[in-house]
Amino acid sequence: MKTSNSSDMLRQELKYSLGRAEYAAIRQRCGAVMHLDPHVGPSGYYDITSLYFDDLADSALMQNYSGVSRREKFRIRFYNGNVSTLHLEKKVKYGGLGKKYSCPMNAEQLRAMLDGDLSWMMDTGYPLMQELYCRMKNDLVRPKTIVSYRREPYIYAPGNVRVTFDYDIRSGICNPDMISGNALLVPVSPDRVILEVKYDAFLPDIIRMIVQEGTPRVQAFSKYAACRQYDI
Repeated sequence: MKTSNSSDMLRQELKYSLGRAEYAAIRQRCGAVMHLDPHVGPSGYYDITSLYFDDLADSALMQNYSGVSRREKFRIRFYNGNVSTLHLEKKVKYGGLGKKYSCPMNAEQLRAMLDGDLSWMMDTGYPLMQELYCRMKNDLVRPKTIVSYRREPYIYAPGNVRVTFDYDIRSGICNPDMISGNALLVPVSPDRVILEVKYDAFLPDIIRMIVQEGTPRVQAFSKYAACRQYDI
């Protein structure tokens, strides 16, 4: 049986909702101390498109709204509009801690799923894909919402720190056009930038000062929940 990838440990996660001026100031400070993630290339950013799942009762959405401590979401994700490499992911949250499981899939499989054909999912050999199949069969979990945004990521080796700025968030209703990049998307909170800080056992003081100086307090913010307001 194939194995799905997962982080070896739970990671600490902090989120802040910033205005554009706050973003510019913190971004400048990050650039002086941290390094851009090498995956971004010369542009300094990459684009993320995710297709999120939920059940008929919108359980994942309601858990976000009610602040349930332990919650999980399934999503299919790709980068820079390139659907030749897709990943099914399950994000699990335990309060302020997070862990992610993932396995690969391809555009043909996504198209079949969007057409309602789930017959192939148990044959992939990936436990995560098989888990989603069971959830889709038993709990009527289905693709719900497209969430798209631009990410600017920075890394800092001590503490395995990752700081990301997400902006230009857009939302769309699930449809097959997302495979060709022609899905209709609408802006969500265009004036806001979401700052996320992820780290292992400790957050170095220099990074704490960079991200917290002059910023509002840590806020619970879900891009999925923000985007769902357009289709519920």
